[in-house]
Amino acid sequence: MEKWKSTLPIHIDGERRIKNMELIQTMLINFIMLGLFYSLIALGLALIFGVMEVLNFAHGQMYVLGGFVLFYFYGKYHVNYFVSLIICGVLLAALGFLFEKFLFRQVIASEKVTHSGSFLLALGTSLLLEEGALLAFGEKARGVPPVIQGIAKIGSMSVSYSRLLVIVISLFLILALFYFLNFTKIGRAMRAMTQDKETASLQGINVRQLSSLGFCLGAALAGIAGGVMSPVVSFSAGSGGPITTKVFIILLIGGFGSLVGAIAGGFVLGFLEAVGFALFPSDLVMLIIYAVVFLMLMFRPRGLMGKVFRE
Repeated sequence: MEKWKSTLPIHIDGERRIKNMELIQTMLINFIMLGLFYSLIALGLALIFGVMEVLNFAHGQMYVLGGFVLFYFYGKYHVNYFVSLIICGVLLAALGFLFEKFLFRQVIASEKVTHSGSFLLALGTSLLLEEGALLAFGEKARGVPPVIQGIAKIGSMSVSYSRLLVIVISLFLILALFYFLNFTKIGRAMRAMTQDKETASLQGINVRQLSSLGFCLGAALAGIAGGVMSPVVSFSAGSGGPITTKVFIILLIGGFGSLVGAIAGGFVLGFLEAVGFALFPSDLVMLIIYAVVFLMLMFRPRGLMGKVFRE
């Protein structure tokens, strides 16, 4: 009996250490995955705002449409997963092109002082896509089968291949986007537009074409993000609103108009969610997140790396 009493506390401490280590590993994996995923989807909106100064409120709905595209092509018709992701990007880029050419371009060209018209149009497109998705796909939540089954071992950590795939694809796309923006002629022209559109136009840059390209790229990133995340979490026609809210939180933290800020904000939100949901009730986590945004707006309204709105 005395021997059992003496070993019991050691056994309990050992179990507690194991559970604490597993919790830390889970938070770390979720932080990396969410940080990269949020960075990827926020980069799309940051790019659109940078080249057009338009707040695309339909960004979350484009994410949802990407999830539905992957659900049908990969989940239902069994098209190769990576081919389905390319289809997500192409279809959402085409939707972005139509939106920019026939809606936003016309409204922006008619505006003289304020951005109220494009603001209301962005709200309208978000409602249009959400209601359209609801009519086309219904209210039922959908899920996509895992691309790769099983668990990967990384040192002492265990991570599902589905989450590892999200990490790898998101990181690859983020690096590819930054390579495009920094080492190609078109990408550098787009960066010049984000800094000063009028000066870029005087230098011979075709602002109209690059604005269209920027909107297409932003929409494609949102759609691909939906396709990347759909094997991990379920989605429905109404999932776009919460995603749009999170993307705006990311840009409020990181700063509108800054691509690096979008990544910083994505990792901040990913950290808050990964740690918060593991330790606190979900309602309290959202309260913490909104408190962080409130403090950011008080002490640094431009965000970590953002630019001010131009009147």
